[in-house]
Amino acid sequence: MDHLSSSTATLLSSRDRGWKGLGAEFLHIRAGRTHVPGTESHRLGIHFGRAVNAHCQCDGRDLRRQQKHGDIDIVPAGMDGWWEDDRDCTILRLTVRPELLQAAARELGQDPETVSLAPRFQLRDARLESIAWAIKAEIEATVPSDITYAETLGMALAIRLVDNNGQRLSATNNDRAALSSRQQRRLTDFIEDHIDQSLSLADLAIVAGLSVSHLKPLFHTTFGMPVHKYVLTRRVERAKALLLTADMPLAQIALAAGFAHQSHMTHWMRRLLGLTPGMIMRMHS
Repeated sequence: MDHLSSSTATLLSSRDRGWKGLGAEFLHIRAGRTHVPGTESHRLGIHFGRAVNAHCQCDGRDLRRQQKHGDIDIVPAGMDGWWEDDRDCTILRLTVRPELLQAAARELGQDPETVSLAPRFQLRDARLESIAWAIKAEIEATVPSDITYAETLGMALAIRLVDNNGQRLSATNNDRAALSSRQQRRLTDFIEDHIDQSLSLADLAIVAGLSVSHLKPLFHTTFGMPVHKYVLTRRVERAKALLLTADMPLAQIALAAGFAHQSHMTHWMRRLLGLTPGMIMRMHS
């Protein structure tokens, strides 16, 4: 399903985005048979749109299957193969440099020198898929997010691939009562770094390497409050710090702390602190 030939048209690409370790292309593939040589990067091909009847010859396997939206092929670096589809199709192709997987292994406390990927075909994995579509949204955006967001997506993707050496990608973690220390650190850092931006549950789930349904109860157990309340609390604390240290208009402080407008900030400061911005400024003047 992952193709490189004159029958391939690149619709979207991360090529000029300055990303490191991660690459993304949204491709239109014409019907037919294509040889894909091995590359220095690991490759993921995620099928997008209507199903096609596909024939894959790779890693000594001869696979005939119906490729559906969200199906994922993982091809390790250096491995080549043949892919053939009976009709035109579109795929999101992601490339992951080995050094990004090594960094992910270190995040997981694994030996980066022993990290490896096994080839997988027609894989279904909700977490990988959600990360992939977030990456697709980034290369679709006319005005891209800060590059740190792409780096976060790349690391989330690599961590999901490395975890258990790619052998149990469909496993869930329902037995975990709370977020790991690594997940806590990544989430708190991400929230602090993006407090002035819209923070969705989907974004935070990607950072933690979880589905939204798994993130919500684990977050509540770990931090003692729902995600939205934690984010609001951090926005209020950021606004309070700016009130005391920055010479900025209240409307500008509200935006810098991630509030929609000044009255929105005042409402939540009064709700959570029992104080208005004016009261805080007078108390410390």
